[in-house]
Amino acid sequence: MALLRWLRELAMRLFDKVDLPLLLALLAVMLISLVVLASASGENARLVMSQGARFGIGLGAMVLLSRVTPGKLRLWTPAAYAASLVLLGLVFVFGSGRSANLWLNLGVFYLQPGELLKLSVPMMLAWYLHSVPLPPRWGTLAVGAGIIGLPVGMIILQPDLGTGMLVAASGVFALFLAGIAWWRIGLFAGLGLASLPVGWHFLMPYQRDRILTFLDPESDPLGAGWNIIQSKIAIGSGGFSGKGWGQGSQSHLDFLPEHTTDFIFSVLSEEWGWLGVVTLLALYLFIVGRCLWIATQARDGYARLLAGTVAMTFSVYVLVNGGMVAGLLPVVGVPMPLLSFGGTSAVSLLVGFGMVMSVHAHRKFMAS
Repeated sequence: MALLRWLRELAMRLFDKVDLPLLLALLAVMLISLVVLASASGENARLVMSQGARFGIGLGAMVLLSRVTPGKLRLWTPAAYAASLVLLGLVFVFGSGRSANLWLNLGVFYLQPGELLKLSVPMMLAWYLHSVPLPPRWGTLAVGAGIIGLPVGMIILQPDLGTGMLVAASGVFALFLAGIAWWRIGLFAGLGLASLPVGWHFLMPYQRDRILTFLDPESDPLGAGWNIIQSKIAIGSGGFSGKGWGQGSQSHLDFLPEHTTDFIFSVLSEEWGWLGVVTLLALYLFIVGRCLWIATQARDGYARLLAGTVAMTFSVYVLVNGGMVAGLLPVVGVPMPLLSFGGTSAVSLLVGFGMVMSVHAHRKFMAS
C-alpha cells in the first residue's frame, strides 16, 4: 500500500502540469497509430514496439517540458535554433538516406534534423518578435525572413522539399500570428504566385514529375501515377465502415507503396472506412482547437506565438498528407502526424505539445 501511495504521489507530481484533455486526445491518436501499424506491417511486432518506444520517449519529453516555464524556454531558444542549424549542416557531410541525405546515423537511432527545425524556427521567431514592436514592419519581416530562409534553403538543398515547405509554413504562421498587415500578406502571396514559373526551373526532375502526375495521374498509371492511383483506390474501397482490421487488400497485397509511412492514412481509410477517418480527423481537430485555445489564454507574447504556431503547423501536417494521399495535392513525402511510422517526427511533435502544455500550466505565473 505504501508503494502504491508513493507511486500515485509521484505520478501526480509529474503530471500536474500536463493538460489532461490534450494528453487524452494525443494518446487516442497514438493508440490508433499502433493498431493501424500492426495491420499495415503484417503484424510486425518489432515495428509496432519500436514505434511504441518512440511514443514513450516523446511522452516523457512532453511531460518534462510541461514543467519548464515559458521564460526558460525563451532563454534556451537561441541555443536550440543554433544547435538545429549545426545538426542540419552535419547532414551534408555525414547524412544518409535512400534518395536524399536527410538523416544522421547516431548509432542507436537515426535523427532527421529537418524535423527539429519545425520547432526551433517558430521558437526563434517568437523569441525575436517578443522583443520588437508589433505588428511587424519591413525591417522586422526582413529579419524574420532570414530566420526562416537559412534553414529552409539548407533543407531544400538536401533535397527535401516537403520538410522545407513545412518549416517555412511554421515560420510564416509565427509572423501571421504576430499581426502582419493583410495588405502585406496579399503582396507576398502575389509575389509568390508570380515567382512560380521561375521556381519551376529550379525543381529537381522527380519534383516536376510529381507535380505533373498530380495534374494527370492516369497519364502514367503503371509508373509515376501508380502511388496516387492505388491510394485513391484504397480510400474509396473502404466505404462507410471499412473492410476490417487486417483485411486491406491494397496494403497487404503490396499495391500501396509506403503503407506504414506516407500512405498509412490510406490503410486506415480502407480498413476502417468513413467512421475511422472521421474519428481520426475529429481527434486532430480537437488537438488543434485545444492548442489554439491555450494560445489565447497565454499572458506572454512569446508563449502565445509559440503555442499558436505549434497548433497551426500541426494542422498543415494533416492537410498536406491528407490532400496528398487523396490526390488533392502533389506527393511531397509528408507523414501523417502521430499516425505514420517514424521517430524524429513523432518525438518532435510531442515535444512541441509539451511546450504548449507549459504555456497553459504557467499562464497564471506569467500574468503575475
